[in-house]
Amino acid sequence: MAELKRVIEALLFVHARPLGLKEMVELLPEWKRAEIEEAAEELIREYEERGSSFRVERVAEGYQFRTRVEYAPWIRRLKKVRPIRLSRAALEALAIVAYRQPVSRAEIEEIRGVDSGWVIGSLMDKGLIRPVGRKSTPGRPLLYGTTKKFLEVFGLKDLKDLPTLKEVESLQEG
Repeated sequence: MAELKRVIEALLFVHARPLGLKEMVELLPEWKRAEIEEAAEELIREYEERGSSFRVERVAEGYQFRTRVEYAPWIRRLKKVRPIRLSRAALEALAIVAYRQPVSRAEIEEIRGVDSGWVIGSLMDKGLIRPVGRKSTPGRPLLYGTTKKFLEVFGLKDLKDLPTLKEVESLQEG
């Protein structure tokens, strides 16, 4: 188990994106899926117990080294990268896509009450949404869904981690 954890740790260290369990199983045929998952989960616990500036997290249906949020100001200095900024209109459209996907542009516009073409284009340019198919209605409009980058940016393991509408409402009340 110790060797497997070190192998997974090395893979996570060099991989720029979250590394999924399926990918690890393909890369590591000498270990069983359950062993790989157990080792990855143990790495999460070990890094959490260390209390270091980074940890292993489950995000975007995979595992990834991530720095703790309190160190973001210093990391931005080094990387000179600005966080993704979204307008209120973009946040509205992104929330609609996240909670209702797959969803068409017309459905987004019906909920928002305004033209949303430029907002959808902006969210696609940022890699947060993508076309996921076509609706089987006249004109066959595109349907949109969120991407793995959406999960990464918002620190979600998968879409089940989105807050429920009741949780969102309680935040607005408080």
